[in-house]
Amino acid sequence: MPNPLLEQKALAEGKALSLLSDRCVISIDGEDRLSWLNSILSQELRALAPGESAEALQLDPHGHIEYVLHLIEDHERTWAIVESATVDALVTWLDKMIFRSKVEIVRHPELSVYFGVGTDFGLTWVDQWPNVVAGGVRYAQEAPEFNGREHILAAAPAIELVPTDAAEALRIAAHRPRQITEVDDRTLPHELDWLSTAVHLRKGCYRGQETVAKVHNLGHPPRRLTFLHLDGSNHLLPEETEVTLDGKTVGRVTSVAQHFEMGPIALAVLSRSIPADAILMVGRVSASQEVIVPADAGKAAKLPPRSELNSRR
Repeated sequence: MPNPLLEQKALAEGKALSLLSDRCVISIDGEDRLSWLNSILSQELRALAPGESAEALQLDPHGHIEYVLHLIEDHERTWAIVESATVDALVTWLDKMIFRSKVEIVRHPELSVYFGVGTDFGLTWVDQWPNVVAGGVRYAQEAPEFNGREHILAAAPAIELVPTDAAEALRIAAHRPRQITEVDDRTLPHELDWLSTAVHLRKGCYRGQETVAKVHNLGHPPRRLTFLHLDGSNHLLPEETEVTLDGKTVGRVTSVAQHFEMGPIALAVLSRSIPADAILMVGRVSASQEVIVPADAGKAAKLPPRSELNSRR
């Protein structure tokens, strides 16, 4: 009988892959593809070179995350790995945004996506997390190494395949956000530390840019992603998602897993005001925090209080 913890270990050591059956592949063809993508997404993409990877967000006018794209350029086209649950709406939106640009969106149901750690198979998207890409900024003081890869393949590779749960456990342990789990209809990139790999703060206009700049320079994200070490004494993962402190709801668990080294772990999105050292409850399970996005994230412009500015005038 398979051992999920040993499967995780094999995946973490680059000795296995996991089929991400909940991902889809699309390609963006046409000579205007990079300048067009650059104009509508949060990342600087005009100079994306063949073989390079990038992560980009599509935001609504208020800066909330709508779609996440993992992009790979191969000189002839740009490939995008996206969540299966969002692909229909995303492709519809992309088609509406083409206007006169020489761009074509093509779906590729014949292709599959596999996750690995430090692996090299086929067309590979190299995850930059937890590094900071050009134009980005990271709020977390420390972040675990990850070295995640996503491979686009037409057939299963000649390597051990393990369940998707193994990939999810490694993602959670790396503090790595994902659209389908961590994002809701009011999520800002700042709340999940996504300014580090998916947002270029100095590029030209794109939808939602004003909010991104304002929150980063002048304000604080209203919520923050945190990593939870769950009490594993009962050997069960909590089924509840509500996070409470002193009986009051303060956030929600977004992802939970049993890790082969750390035991039960989770990611949660909390109100910014919750103390980082507070012991929280997820149902009847206690949880200690490991800070990802600190409560003082933002305020990068370091302007004095408005009252002080008014007195200077």
